[in-house]
Amino acid sequence: MISLRVFPLVLCLLGLTTACSRKAEPRAAAQAQKQPVEVTPVSRRDLAETLTVVGSIAANESAGLRAEISGQVRGVFFDEGQRVTKDQVLIKIDDSELRAQLAQAESRFKLAELSLARNQGLLETKTVSQADFDRVNAEHATATAELSLLRVRLAKTEVKAPFEGIVGARSISPGDYVTSASVIAQIDDLSRLKIDFQVPERFLGKVRNGAPFTLRAKTLDAASRVQGEVYFVSSVIDRDTRSSGVKGLLTNPPAELKPGMFANVELVLDVRKNALTVPEGSILTTAKGAQIIAVKENGADRIAEFIPVELGLRSKGHVEIVSSKVPLAEQQPVVAAGVGSLILFPGAKLDPKPLKAEFRLAE
Repeated sequence: MISLRVFPLVLCLLGLTTACSRKAEPRAAAQAQKQPVEVTPVSRRDLAETLTVVGSIAANESAGLRAEISGQVRGVFFDEGQRVTKDQVLIKIDDSELRAQLAQAESRFKLAELSLARNQGLLETKTVSQADFDRVNAEHATATAELSLLRVRLAKTEVKAPFEGIVGARSISPGDYVTSASVIAQIDDLSRLKIDFQVPERFLGKVRNGAPFTLRAKTLDAASRVQGEVYFVSSVIDRDTRSSGVKGLLTNPPAELKPGMFANVELVLDVRKNALTVPEGSILTTAKGAQIIAVKENGADRIAEFIPVELGLRSKGHVEIVSSKVPLAEQQPVVAAGVGSLILFPGAKLDPKPLKAEFRLAE
């Protein structure tokens, strides 16, 4: 028989045993149950570090057409919006006075030329002095210069296209009087387009001539991208904005892009070739740093292995693994989603499933 004094002690021991067994049951159940997880393999790809800024589109060349001499417009030989070729005559200014002056200069030149030829023969026979010959020679040179000057001025009565392009709206008509200050029309070369944008000073070290970029604009389809290349980086940083001016060139721009438009520019700063990457959703951020949860085989089971990692570039949902405490191999499966919300711990048994198609990142 159990003594009455011993009976309370027995009840106490039974209670402790029951309590301990109840605490152990959830952990044992957790260890026995497999946690379903979505996994994706570690992969290698080229990662690009990019910077997105806003830029302004400009024509490859743009000029305001002006006459170099004053006069009355006799003819306009272009239509507004017309494509013209280089050196095509666009405007003709009255040249009647200059032609009369040219005829007069040609007569003086012919007389000076005959006088020079005659005095050349007389000088050989010592009939004229050297001083007289020098005076005739100077008169011939003056007549030649006057004739050349009038021919140049006469040529300037024709306003020609400085380059191939499209002429804008004109501001003059036949009969108008123009001066060198009068803007006749605007001509733009749209065979190529330029874009100006500002780059913050902390990124300037990675921007250089030849750097590629992608341009998007509201006039283009959402999926459309125009490729360009940087050709100029300013050597001066603006004190107010702490940024520097950069210019890019679009060699084959679509017709929807017009000078003066704004556009978004995605500039490629750096490219990491064949980088070891995982999706950003697989990164677990803790007080000790970034970690990933790898799927490790343990006999017939697959268990969770927490691996501290050092991260590098991030691009389009992918993040570069610079180094890891445990070496990572390509195609190593890692938990790809819900790493911060799933009940996982080192050694937890896993039931890995492929990542759903709608959550997979584009290559």
